Amino acid sequence: MTPVLGTPLPNWTARPLPPARPLPGRHCTLEPLNPRRHAADLYATLVGDDAGWTWMGYGPFLNAEAYRAWADRHAGRSDPLFFTILDRTGPAGVLALHRIQPDHGTAEIGHIRFSPRLQRTTAATEAVVLILRRLFDDLGYRRVEWKCDTLNAPSRRAAERLGFAFEGIFRNHLVVKGRNRDTAWYALTDADWRARAPGYARWLAEAADGPQRRPLSDALAEVAATDP
Repeated sequence: MTPVLGTPLPNWTARPLPPARPLPGRHCTLEPLNPRRHAADLYATLVGDDAGWTWMGYGPFLNAEAYRAWADRHAGRSDPLFFTILDRTGPAGVLALHRIQPDHGTAEIGHIRFSPRLQRTTAATEAVVLILRRLFDDLGYRRVEWKCDTLNAPSRRAAERLGFAFEGIFRNHLVVKGRNRDTAWYALTDADWRARAPGYARWLAEAADGPQRRPLSDALAEVAATDP
């Protein structure tokens, strides 16, 4: 009996590593993390939001010097590749690409820390879409993952809102700050992206700066309804 195998990919070649180059948008810009330019402002905008560090493997930081030391250790690396999110006011958060596998065309979005002023804004959504465009449209990746603690309800809501598909839970996956972490896995494939990209573009074109006014799910649903 001939074994059942996966879909052949005869023309597949390894994808390039994501470059450390800025990603400009209408509502925000992503710049590679630069401790000299970004660390002090990032610390100032993230300090005091200790609850936001609960789900991270590091932080909160005792002072600006400690945050700068952390930024110095992580800036300039290709994996994780950290970006600073700049809104109209300045540095407002960070995210990173990590677990990048060019041979397979996969990467993960993680290390996400949005300041209180960035949370639930148009710029926050655009920051993620800019990363997805680079991976899928510019570099030809096949899969982008989003993982979080199963108890991290805000992150899980964000993944679902952005159209990432829930793929399951890895039980007893990690030990984070002395606690067990069961990890929820979400992902977008290149086919998912092609179906959703027009919805992201429509929503961002209509959106104003500041708080989100229209659910992204509406725009995604409208595009899905018009697909042949």
